[in-house]
Amino acid sequence: MRSPQCNPLKRQGYQFFKDNSSAAVKPCLWCRKALKGNGACYKNQFYGIASHRCVQMTPTLRCTQRCLFCWRSFEHEPVQDTECTPEEIVDAIPVLQKRALSGYKPYATAEQFAEALAPRHVAISLAGEPTCYSRLPELVDLLNAKGYTTFLVSNGTNPDVLAQTSPFQTYVSLCAPDENTYLRLCRPERDSWEQITASLALLGKRRSAVRITLVQGWNDVSPEEYAIKVQESGATYVEVKGYMYLGYSRNRLTVENMPSHARIRTFAEEIVHSSDYRIADENIPSRVVLLERVA
Repeated sequence: MRSPQCNPLKRQGYQFFKDNSSAAVKPCLWCRKALKGNGACYKNQFYGIASHRCVQMTPTLRCTQRCLFCWRSFEHEPVQDTECTPEEIVDAIPVLQKRALSGYKPYATAEQFAEALAPRHVAISLAGEPTCYSRLPELVDLLNAKGYTTFLVSNGTNPDVLAQTSPFQTYVSLCAPDENTYLRLCRPERDSWEQITASLALLGKRRSAVRITLVQGWNDVSPEEYAIKVQESGATYVEVKGYMYLGYSRNRLTVENMPSHARIRTFAEEIVHSSDYRIADENIPSRVVLLERVA
């Protein structure tokens, strides 16, 4: 049986792969908005990803950090978790996505709804830390072989797993300019600052992005230190995003911790000033500025 900690998530729309597993699918806000004709995710604008054909999922709800700004629910992390096989996950993705989107058929065109039921993109970013799943490299390889475009979002605490994993685009979060800020804001199970540095070092050899989530009053300082780490990573892109006062993060932070887009843009410009990156695009509704490495 599934851990009772997962029951509130099921009521929130999480579609679990098996009763005894925390692997799950849940369509994101922008997938649902796209089906209603109300816009698309910034990944559509930045990378050409069709929001209505994108699956948001995770192979596990387990995580190595307890970040204050995380809108997801580590409060409901399972006590016991039986892993699904990569084959079980890949085979069930269309089934669970169809179940999750069934109520949106009246809002979408027939063509768009049919496309949504045949997803082509998988964002491994729903909740938890995907590198805690022991067969992540196999899962990503299988998704790639099935023709999915894979986006893997990691907190960087398990660089050995990331080194073996080959998604279309790898994200590593850089949530602090220094170790002390990291420990206060991300509250890891163990100090993983060196592991995050090792994960960042992998990014220059693949299509990749560093994700910086700015939390006003916590980590929106020392842009030159962020710039050093971004520069050393060699990542293809940097996403400078603002913390959003949403979900379970409201139990830990306040609305005052949410920076304005103008503040995010200024901080991004300061990183650019100290690195070989340029501002390539921005999305105001999602409060994100995209930086791209200058070749």
